[in-house]
Amino acid sequence: MFDYNAPADLLKDRVILITGAGDGIGRACALSCAAHGASVVLVGRTLSKLEAVYDEIEAAGHPQPAICPLNLETAVEKDFNDLADQLFDTFGKLDGLVHNAGLLGPRTPMESVKTEAWLQLMQVNINAPFVLTKAMMPLLRAAPDASVVFVSSSVGRKGKAYWGPYAVSKFALEGLMQVFADEQDGTSNIRANSVNPGATRTSMRAAAYPGEPPEKNPEPADIMPVFLYLLGPDSKTINGQALDAQ
Repeated sequence: MFDYNAPADLLKDRVILITGAGDGIGRACALSCAAHGASVVLVGRTLSKLEAVYDEIEAAGHPQPAICPLNLETAVEKDFNDLADQLFDTFGKLDGLVHNAGLLGPRTPMESVKTEAWLQLMQVNINAPFVLTKAMMPLLRAAPDASVVFVSSSVGRKGKAYWGPYAVSKFALEGLMQVFADEQDGTSNIRANSVNPGATRTSMRAAAYPGEPPEKNPEPADIMPVFLYLLGPDSKTINGQALDAQ
């Protein structure tokens, strides 16, 4: 596991937006950030799941989170800009942005992938992170040291047969992170990095590896040290890096 011991108040007074916050790694990230003092902005398409995470954070006595339902597949630029305006009015800044939401898509040979499935997956996995980051730039610039975290995959660093559009979208995400990080280097207080979570006990992992016993993989909560490190001030000088959670 990534070796980092986060102080209890690591994210005090920080505002952190997490996509796909209702489930899996996104949910664990939201709970972990809130437990370390952050005001978390919960973004996802299923309101009931976001409400459950909200209730869990409130019940634990952590800073009050915000719920922002958004379907990344159908959202248009205005939706992202409206979200930015809303956050500007409420918080005035954004200290962290975690691009966690993603679709697995078809696990078939490339020639069998339907064009419609390809376009749908690219919309959620790469187009939405691009437009969302663009919309959040003024808010990120308003923070003293802002961190953008792209959740990647091992198949986004080395292509693998039958991982089709998912792998390609994660390669694109790594590229988006690198270009963005290089542009911000020395020109702003924003840094960008990617995280490969590795095999984790999530529904997406179970769908990708139906024959694998889930208990052999760590829980999403177990891989949070790398996220806390990147979202806190200790990683101020880390930019353009591809990190592994495990």
